Amino acid sequence: MKKIWTEEYRPRTVDEYVFTDPKNRQLVESWIKNRYIPHILLSGSPGTGKTTLAKVLINELEIEPYDVMEANGSKEARKIDWIDSVISFCQTMPFGQFKVILIDEADYMNINSVQPALRGLMEEYAENVRFILTCNYPNKIMPALRSRCGQGSIHISKPEMSDFFNRVKNILTKEKIKFEEEILAEHVAATYPDLRSCLHSLQRNSVTGTLLHPSDETEAAKDWKLDAIDLFKSGRIREARQLICSQAASEDMDTVFRWLYDNLEVWSTDPEKQDEAILAIRRGLVNVPIVTDQEINLSATLIELTALSL
Repeated sequence: MKKIWTEEYRPRTVDEYVFTDPKNRQLVESWIKNRYIPHILLSGSPGTGKTTLAKVLINELEIEPYDVMEANGSKEARKIDWIDSVISFCQTMPFGQFKVILIDEADYMNINSVQPALRGLMEEYAENVRFILTCNYPNKIMPALRSRCGQGSIHISKPEMSDFFNRVKNILTKEKIKFEEEILAEHVAATYPDLRSCLHSLQRNSVTGTLLHPSDETEAAKDWKLDAIDLFKSGRIREARQLICSQAASEDMDTVFRWLYDNLEVWSTDPEKQDEAILAIRRGLVNVPIVTDQEINLSATLIELTALSL
């Protein structure tokens, strides 16, 4: 238990990486074969392997550590002052063929200052520097940046639920953890398609060598999404709704609505009602940028969804 599973099972080569689209594999393999990459934009849901793929490329292309700069669009790369460090990095010659600037969560970069500044740098230093951007929502990346990554735009689709389940099941087996598939299924339902979150949840709930039911976690370690799943399944709808609204942060609403969408079976197993659930989730998501009270908007969406399960 001393090792962190998310790092232990992080792919480091293209052969280890699990592609959901064969065309993406072919494109990445061609870059590695030709020892060349364009500016790249990797998009997809949280935990689907965007940053991992970026690091696989950096590793496979044997980019010198001194030639790699990493930043986070929701932290340092959100502020315009950060651009000065990018310029300094770009102005020095690379030790190898080119330098790489990897920006995680690039969709959080300020669209009125940082993103326009980055647009010019991607052109000015294109000969010696490559930018790799990862994001959950490519529509939040300004069109000028998306166009500069045109040749390298890759959307990473979520894996099939069964593939996701089997992958984490194999990890538990390798770690010699005893588990019941029903308990594992509850962890998967609460975290899919975020493999990173699922592995964190599984590791902290199997320290005894046996995977615990989510409700058996200590209060400090509980994942509110897991608890919400349990409450919904036990028919304690109002408690589940109150829990979600109390734990979901305003800045994470996009992720919360995506989680609602990824767990349609909680609201109904009937295909027609699931279609209605999608429409309800879409309405709530559309309202996110225009409402002043996110809790009311989320609560209203949950009321619509739970009405489908009655």
